[in-house]
Amino acid sequence: MTTGPNTIHLAGKRILITGSSSGLGFEIARGLARTGATIILNGRRPERLAAAVLQLKQENACVSSACFDVTVEEEVRRGIAKAGAIDVLINNAGFQRRGPLEQFSLAQWNEVLDANLTSSFLVAREVVGSMIERGSGKIINICSLMSDFARAGTAPYTASKGGLKMLTKAMCAEWARYNIQINGIAPGYFITEMTQKLANDPEFDAWVKKRTPAGRWGDPAELVGVAIFLSSESSSFVNGQVLYVDGGMSSVL
Repeated sequence: MTTGPNTIHLAGKRILITGSSSGLGFEIARGLARTGATIILNGRRPERLAAAVLQLKQENACVSSACFDVTVEEEVRRGIAKAGAIDVLINNAGFQRRGPLEQFSLAQWNEVLDANLTSSFLVAREVVGSMIERGSGKIINICSLMSDFARAGTAPYTASKGGLKMLTKAMCAEWARYNIQINGIAPGYFITEMTQKLANDPEFDAWVKKRTPAGRWGDPAELVGVAIFLSSESSSFVNGQVLYVDGGMSSVL
C-alpha cells in the first residue's frame, strides 16, 4: 500500500499506549487496533492487563502487553527494552486526586505529578532513541481541558496537565528535527471509570451539559479519530500542538 503525507495507514505500526488496561487508554487502543496496527497495552496490574489483552484478542486485534509502572525509572527502562522499537507512543497514564489545595501533602502532590507528567518524560526518553536512529516516530501526550483551565479542588491535576502541554512543546523543540511529531490530545469531560461518580452526580452532570456547547459528555470512542490522525503520516507536518476534543467547552465562556 502506498503511503504519504495524506495517507491514513497504520498497518504494521507498533503502538505503545501507557495506562491502557481500562478507560480512555483502552478505548484508544481498541480503535487503533482496528486500523491494523500492532498494539502494546501497558499497566502495572498484571491481572487487569491480561484481561484487557484477552478482550482485544477476542476482537481479532494484534496485541501484546508491557507490564511496568510508568513512574518508576528502572521499571520503565526494563519495560521499554523488552517491548522493543516503538513507532507510536501514546502517553496516557494518569489519575485525578481531588481536594482543597491547602490540604494536599507533598506526597500526594508528587504522586499526581509523577503519574501525569514525569511518567511521560520517563517513557518518552526511553522510546525516542530508536525513533531518532531511524528518523521517524510519533509521540502523543494525553493532556486535558485542564491543561488550560482550572477548577477548585483539582490543583495537582491541573498543574500536571498544564505541564504536560508544555512538555509536548518542549519535546517538539528537541525532537522535530529527527522527523518525530509530538502532539497532544486534550479531552474534555468524558464518561470513564474515573469520572463515573461525577456523571452520576445530578448537579455536576447538569453543569457539564450546560457548560459544553455540544450539550453532553464525550464518548471515549470519540477520541479514536484524533489518535489515528496523529499516529499517521497525515499529520507529518503537525508538531507541538494540542488538539482539544471537548465538545466546544474550551471555546466559550
